[in-house]
Amino acid sequence: MNIKLKRAAALLFALAAALSLAGCGEEERHDAQIFSMDTYMSLTAYGSEGDAGLLAAQRVINALDAMLDPEREGSAVYNINASAGGSGAVATGQTVELLETSRTVYERSGGALDPTIYPIVKAWGFIDSQYRVPSESEIKSLMENVGYDRVSLSYTGGTDTALVTMPAGMELSFASVAKGCAAKYAVQAMREAGVESGIVTLGGNVQTLGTRPDGSDWNVGIQDPENSGAYAGIVSVGEAAVVTSGGYQRFFTGSDGRVYQHIIDPSTGYPSGGDLLSVTIICEDGTMADALSTALYVLGESGAVNYYRTYGGFEMVLVTDDGRVVVSDGLRDDFTLETERRVEYVRSEV
Repeated sequence: MNIKLKRAAALLFALAAALSLAGCGEEERHDAQIFSMDTYMSLTAYGSEGDAGLLAAQRVINALDAMLDPEREGSAVYNINASAGGSGAVATGQTVELLETSRTVYERSGGALDPTIYPIVKAWGFIDSQYRVPSESEIKSLMENVGYDRVSLSYTGGTDTALVTMPAGMELSFASVAKGCAAKYAVQAMREAGVESGIVTLGGNVQTLGTRPDGSDWNVGIQDPENSGAYAGIVSVGEAAVVTSGGYQRFFTGSDGRVYQHIIDPSTGYPSGGDLLSVTIICEDGTMADALSTALYVLGESGAVNYYRTYGGFEMVLVTDDGRVVVSDGLRDDFTLETERRVEYVRSEV
């Protein structure tokens, strides 16, 4: 199976995991499948307003895709990158939200999430699927323009409009948080259209609306990173975001025979080589969940647990490379192990 098919298979499994476990009640069910943000997406809404809700959600997703694509001329992110070294570009709405959420996680994680690694991600071929292993000198040169602390936001009126400035040569992308943001606002659009129960799955991002039609919680499967046909576990949630990141979702094998996965460590410019196979974050905010899933993956088990204990505000499931599943204590009654791995629970200190 080639790399694209491997990636598609993993994504399609994520869709099936969320939706097959979602269950169905007596209310009418409406479904839609789309391809956006380079990802296969599945949306389900229940009730008489289901079709209207799905249409509204699709419009939001496609609008955000157009707005956040750094390669689309005229998009919000394209304009920010084009203004680097100059007077800056004005950002509004969800773009500001992504900038601020990224900054919060960047600062708290010591730079484990950094939107300015975009040129390095491109150099590895993870944007256009032209995979290659950059030379050490190329990565060293590109790393000179990495550092989200050099991106400045100056608010020009209210809290949702800001002037964004950054040094020449720097580029950013919200690939690590955009799908979580899209899922969040897709669900909001469904709610505003009158839908009270639904679920959206955007790659490894699941966002639920309300509860299942029968009033029970949703059951969302977490893929076993080492077995595409199995779950590592199942989490039961009400209205929440459930976001998973892992190197197994996209990777390639270099001419040297080594496997290179798509999550880049901003401190090195190379694919993250930590002790985690996947990180799943459960919290109310899909944007924050997406940001955290990437940052904690890069931090590794010890860093992820320390982050959780220091800041809290979310639950997590870590699948380690030594046969364990580390689960935050808040999920003790809502997590079901579906693998032979052993489970451990950790407590928050906040």
